[in-house]
Amino acid sequence: MVDSAAYYIDDLEVGMSAVFGKTITEADILMFSGVSGDTNPVHLDEEYAGSTMFEGRIAHGILVGSLISTVLGTRLPGPGAVYVSQSLKFMAPVRAGDTVRARVTVTEVEVEKKRVKLDTGCFIGDRAVVTGEAVLMVRRRPQPKE
Repeated sequence: MVDSAAYYIDDLEVGMSAVFGKTITEADILMFSGVSGDTNPVHLDEEYAGSTMFEGRIAHGILVGSLISTVLGTRLPGPGAVYVSQSLKFMAPVRAGDTVRARVTVTEVEVEKKRVKLDTGCFIGDRAVVTGEAVLMVRRRPQPKE
């Protein structure tokens, strides 16, 4: 079953955009550490993290970047779309309690190849904390059976 919010490649146009917001919690950081196995003390140990350039614990960059996947898989293009590639550049730290908005914007649509390219980013207010670009495969609209 495909969610009715899913877009087909034929529906997509340059400039279309979607957003997902989430407040990062202590539990998110701890669970992500457990699932990923990334136990870097900059994420888990306040004393250690306080001695780094971040002056305190920060969320995993990939945890923050995963919010982009949420937008792509649930909003634009939505259910049924499949990642081909994603580039990420980490611009600033995110801490527990920060509210992050992930935004994607269609920059290119290749109908024949069933590919869409999107500008991707995560923001705290107007400040970019993650930037990048994604390419996804998107289904064509099913043709009626004769």
